[in-house]
Amino acid sequence: EVQLVESGGGWVQAGGSLRLSCAASGFTFDDYAIGWFRQAPGKEREGVSCISNTDGSTYYTNSVEGRFTISSDNNKNTMYLQMNSLKPEDTGIYYCTAGPGSFRPDGGYQVVPRYWGLGTQVIVPA
Repeated sequence: EVQLVESGGGWVQAGGSLRLSCAASGFTFDDYAIGWFRQAPGKEREGVSCISNTDGSTYYTNSVEGRFTISSDNNKNTMYLQMNSLKPEDTGIYYCTAGPGSFRPDGGYQVVPRYWGLGTQVIVPA
């Protein structure tokens, strides 16, 4: 059974940092691409960052490029999202996901979610 469990969310002032973790079980990171989505209040869920399972390349949505870093520890089957210089617009529930990866027409890469965690909340007050 595949399980994804997020942790590390919280309340942080603008400009601060948080590190999210996603503990995975029931599969290895060779099987699926893995990544983070987020959903802000009143908005649709959006992809934030992901790691390709074929070559380990990392991808970021434009709004977090240079501030967030995705990584994984394959020995621990755990994925991380280091979030620095947080902004109020980063507020939302952050979800860990795993699934097949695919390239977009614009050359980017995305996880096609097959499995989801329950999410961890990040609050960056204005």
